[in-house]
Amino acid sequence: GKEVIIANAIIAILTIGGQQLFSFFTFSCPCHVGQNLIYGLAFLGVPALILLIVGYALNNQTWRLVTGKRSPLQKETTPNQLLHCKLICFVLCSITGRALVAPITWLAVTLINGSYYVCAMSEYVSVHYYGADPNVTASERRRILAAFPCSQLVPPELIRARDEVILLLRYQSQVAGWLLIAVVVITVFLSYCLASCFSPLSFLHFRYWSSYVHNEQELFDEATDQHSRLYAMQHVRKFFGFVPGSENVKEIRIPSLREWQAISGLAFLKQVDEEHYDYSLLHDWALKESVNGKFLKTDEDP
Repeated sequence: GKEVIIANAIIAILTIGGQQLFSFFTFSCPCHVGQNLIYGLAFLGVPALILLIVGYALNNQTWRLVTGKRSPLQKETTPNQLLHCKLICFVLCSITGRALVAPITWLAVTLINGSYYVCAMSEYVSVHYYGADPNVTASERRRILAAFPCSQLVPPELIRARDEVILLLRYQSQVAGWLLIAVVVITVFLSYCLASCFSPLSFLHFRYWSSYVHNEQELFDEATDQHSRLYAMQHVRKFFGFVPGSENVKEIRIPSLREWQAISGLAFLKQVDEEHYDYSLLHDWALKESVNGKFLKTDEDP
């Protein structure tokens, strides 16, 4: 839907901005044999890998897929394992598609920029047609080429060859960047076409379904927030004797030292029976303890 397109556009714009800042403040080619390739590929690949992992981690569908279990009703109504596998594949493709937006943007922008590629590949350029000295050994030639990304390290007689090598590498990098963009655009377009062809819904029915799913999630999130707030409020009321925000509070409860200790510390999700969990230490205390203790009327002098 429109929300997905807007979200992907924002991710791409933030990635482009981050890449420019990252390059400006951190990238400095070592201009040394054997190190250029590792350094350039690290700047190309490692941020893209991190962005991919973050893309997976920030997608709620990932955690729904990882932690989700099939309900008893689902087992009764959909015993078809093939259908279940298709559903998992569809969700995985959807998650991966969203997660790839940032890393592909990073790779495309860095390739079009060309600096990382120039650094990584400079020592592997064939320079026999640039008028280089034929008596220079292969190792010495690689050392000279590795220094090309750093103009201050290049001898004056090799400035012209250096400029031509840099132009060649930038050309290769930018072509690779635009080819990557073209492949991604074509793949996305074909994926949408195939999804539409095999969809059981008509165009308008699909739009209605998308709108329904979006609205259902929004309403569910609102209900979750309100329900959890009301549920937590019962436990807070039991501990303190009043609800936050209440007017004309007549009395408050003074928790004992033992009760303060009971709700303090680290809490883990604890299963209390086959169907229910304790969500926190305060939740556990409220379910186990009876309402008693010291109360103080608010209209009395302390």
